Amino acid sequence: MNVFQNGVGSQDMRDFLSLLEKKGQLRRISKPVDPDLELAAISDRVLSMGGPALLFENVIGSSMPVAINLLGTIERVVWSMGLSSQDELEGLGKKLSYLQQPEPPKGIKKTIEFGGILWDLLQARPDLDLTPPCHQRLLKGEDVNLDKLPLIRPWPGDAGKIITFGLVITKDPETNTPNVGVYRLQQQSINTMTVHWLSVRGGARHLRKASAMGKKLEVAIAIGVHPLILMAAATPIPVTLSEWLFAGLYAGKGVRLSNCKTVNLQVPSHSEIVLEGTIAPGEEMNDGPFGDHMGFYGGIEKSPLIRFHCITSRKDPIYLTTFSGRPPKEEAMLAIALNRIYTPILRRQINEITDFFLPMEALSYKLAIISIDKSYPGQARRAAMAFWSALPQFTYTKFVVVVDSTINVRDPRQVVWAISSLVDPQRDLLVMENTPFDSLDFASENIGLGGRLAIDATTKVGPEKNHEWGNPLIHSSNLSKKIDERWNELGLSDLKPNHADPSLFGYVIDEIIKFNQITKS
Repeated sequence: MNVFQNGVGSQDMRDFLSLLEKKGQLRRISKPVDPDLELAAISDRVLSMGGPALLFENVIGSSMPVAINLLGTIERVVWSMGLSSQDELEGLGKKLSYLQQPEPPKGIKKTIEFGGILWDLLQARPDLDLTPPCHQRLLKGEDVNLDKLPLIRPWPGDAGKIITFGLVITKDPETNTPNVGVYRLQQQSINTMTVHWLSVRGGARHLRKASAMGKKLEVAIAIGVHPLILMAAATPIPVTLSEWLFAGLYAGKGVRLSNCKTVNLQVPSHSEIVLEGTIAPGEEMNDGPFGDHMGFYGGIEKSPLIRFHCITSRKDPIYLTTFSGRPPKEEAMLAIALNRIYTPILRRQINEITDFFLPMEALSYKLAIISIDKSYPGQARRAAMAFWSALPQFTYTKFVVVVDSTINVRDPRQVVWAISSLVDPQRDLLVMENTPFDSLDFASENIGLGGRLAIDATTKVGPEKNHEWGNPLIHSSNLSKKIDERWNELGLSDLKPNHADPSLFGYVIDEIIKFNQITKS
């Protein structure tokens, strides 16, 4: 069932809040809560328990309620996309993989599929809303005051208040192609904020172009949009494909946009709050430190300064936020869903890849486990190299473990067995030194430069081995079939297959906790 057939097609965050409340996955908190540290600490504890989304209705210092933890479970991420299970995510990935590398259809079946994708694209086109809810309130000039927003400060060592779940919208000054990203912003004054984006991101590219032309870069920040649009902004898509169009592909219906009041940009018309401003060439301020997804405080960096001169909003806006930190966090849940969407893209770009997994405990991008259909020597190294260059998101993946297609990449017992039994560190480790790296990774000797490690945990073939391996221990298929037929007769029908925890090494953590409890007692 598609949720959008039940009223979420407007991409309105309030519709998603209603859906969560209907499903018993939203908790309203009416007691006063401080946005400085307290709000995030409460949310963090609820999220770690797998608890519901939260709506703080009485936030100290602001008249706006604050929504958080909307995407705190995989289930809620899937609901936000109008789906009912994780398995459906790969269907979206298949559409995206075709858009990444389109090719002429061959045969009737492929032609029908091609026609279906074209129809989806037609339905996904955004349209213009002439009476957008986000324009119900308007503040300009001296009336712009960011202090009136319930900006949170999540961690005690954070440098200031932040915006985390805002869509940062810019436009290429040469081609007018928009870019929509999700970046952290730090408040610097009542009308300025610094934006923290990596140099490879679309907004940073646009700023470099505008600066080279001696122009200011126009920026709009849309806060409080439907989570589906946040997902579209976080998904790796071709540079020439609009995030608005892709959000429409997710929804099966075009996103409704509205023109900004003072900048030549468009925002989702049902945004709760929109900030409009500009970045002047070379104007920067110190940004940070802030608690980040690595589980540490980041450093202080010079970052572009946005000067806001206009705020529009709905009549009674709801402020949407989140925060970073060591998993589990909302960003980790998003990453798990995106993992399933990436899979068809990788299969299309690297044919031998059968599956891959980015464990949440490894920050959802630092460690990748990929399985391949191995057919020739050296193939595991080739697959690892191809993975690192397949998508910009994998540029900062530190470790790649390559296993056979017979290994379930989501089962830690199988992965650890493959590493332990099929790897000789003298032969099967590929180390790359001094490659461009994540500046937030303090394990690197030089910030911004780091090493990468590929582990070939596949079965060795041809010249990869100098001696014969023993035969694997396998029960015959006939015996397995016979036991299947006798399972109920043996009185074992209540025993189910032991599937791995989808969070990968989660079961190991549970066992360690149990062991510690036993030894202490």
